[in-house]
Amino acid sequence: MSARQPPKLAGIESPPPLPQHTVPPAATAPHRQPASSPRPPAVDDPALARPVERLAAVQDRLAGWISDLTTLHDLTERLVRTDTLESAVHEALRAGAALVGARRGLIALEPADGLGPDTTVGLGLGVADLGHIETLPRDSASHARLLDGLPETGTGDGAGDCGAGEGTGSGGLREITHPHIARDEDLDPRHREVAARLGYAASHAVPLTARSTGRLGAAVWLYDEPARPTERQRHLLGLYVRHAAEHIARQVDLARVRSTVDTVREGLLPTRLPRVPGVRLAVRHHTGPRGGGDWYDVLPLPEGALGLSVGGVTGSGPDALAAMGRLRASMRAYAVMEGEDPVAVLSDLELLMRLTEPARSATALFGYAERTPQAGGGPQAGARIVLAGAGHCPPLIVGPERTEVVETALSAPLGMLACWEAPSVEVDLAPGETLLLYSDGLLHRTGEPLERAFARLRAAAVAAAPAVRADPDALLDHLLRSVLPGGRNGAGGTGDGDAGNTGDAGNTGDSEDVVLLAARF
Repeated sequence: MSARQPPKLAGIESPPPLPQHTVPPAATAPHRQPASSPRPPAVDDPALARPVERLAAVQDRLAGWISDLTTLHDLTERLVRTDTLESAVHEALRAGAALVGARRGLIALEPADGLGPDTTVGLGLGVADLGHIETLPRDSASHARLLDGLPETGTGDGAGDCGAGEGTGSGGLREITHPHIARDEDLDPRHREVAARLGYAASHAVPLTARSTGRLGAAVWLYDEPARPTERQRHLLGLYVRHAAEHIARQVDLARVRSTVDTVREGLLPTRLPRVPGVRLAVRHHTGPRGGGDWYDVLPLPEGALGLSVGGVTGSGPDALAAMGRLRASMRAYAVMEGEDPVAVLSDLELLMRLTEPARSATALFGYAERTPQAGGGPQAGARIVLAGAGHCPPLIVGPERTEVVETALSAPLGMLACWEAPSVEVDLAPGETLLLYSDGLLHRTGEPLERAFARLRAAAVAAAPAVRADPDALLDHLLRSVLPGGRNGAGGTGDGDAGNTGDAGNTGDSEDVVLLAARF
């Protein structure tokens, strides 16, 4: 027989019936107490406290790792933004000092290949201080011992509170630590004497080694009080130094290339301006960071004449530099043969470019100057100058009574047309007047449109004091200070001596070369 079903109500599902064999719990255990609900554990239960403590420790450790990674990221970002060897070394010194808690330090560069540069750069140390450190015996100075190589044994954990620790430190980085120099009896007495004189009490040194070049040098940080870096500081320093060494190695390679380019450029440009009776000459040449192809030349010609030229080829780097040397040498040859006709000189140069440099173009300005006799047959005074330009900026005449622009005919740069042609312009200079030739890099470095930059140049020439106008060197320096955003970048040469190749002019951040050539008659 089936069990009796309870009645159903509309809209309500009846609960299912209990099975026949189900016995109510109360009937089977009338005297048992109902089971009590589990009591929540106490907060101070050791079984629960230990996991909480472990979780907090893990969180603290993760926070520390994140902080360390953020610090390393910020420091390496600052390092990679440096674009010269000097700035990279200074930044590495500052970052290392921040990581180990030091205030001063030095980096001694001594690449293993022997090609240089061998130099020492200090942080918080003057030239005299570095000189004192250089007097340390090589077997006692930390950086020198790292450069000479440490023995393979050692843990890098130190030898007590006063002794030096040396060997392999955290992350496999070889290091030398002097936690208390004054009490370290194993040090050379000269080492303790120099430390006392300069006011540092402890030091920590690590090598700079790159995968591509091997040994680069060594870095030392100096503490004002007895101290040693912690394990965490040494670990962070090791990570940073590995990246810094690779970046410094790249900057060393670039510095060598720039030095080679500068040496080649010095051979391609005049090292000294010629001495010409009755003419005062001056030049300023600032080279862009990448090495441009601008040139200048002053060439004595037959019958007491003088050839003046300024120009530049497109592009930058060694290729542009080599092309510049070829064009300048060719222009000198054409000037000797037919310098009295500047148009013919530039036409021959343009033909040569189309035949030998078909992928390049160049701007050039050539002037043929000869002294003019004074009225009445007196001694020579003033000058007559014939000028021809190919896409080049117009020269200026600066004198006691006037500042004028020489309106050279508009023409295309050399190598741009199938047949270049432009008329020449003849100007007469009175005694005491100066002809100013310059490259377009002077205008480009202002960061303004060419028309506005040229107006600034002309205004600077107009504002020059009479004494400045009478001195070509002072005039060029005045123009550089007034026109370039960074002011005058270094000193140039004089009218009777050095040509004034002043090297890198990176103050303005522009890659353009700057050339100014002045001839006062």
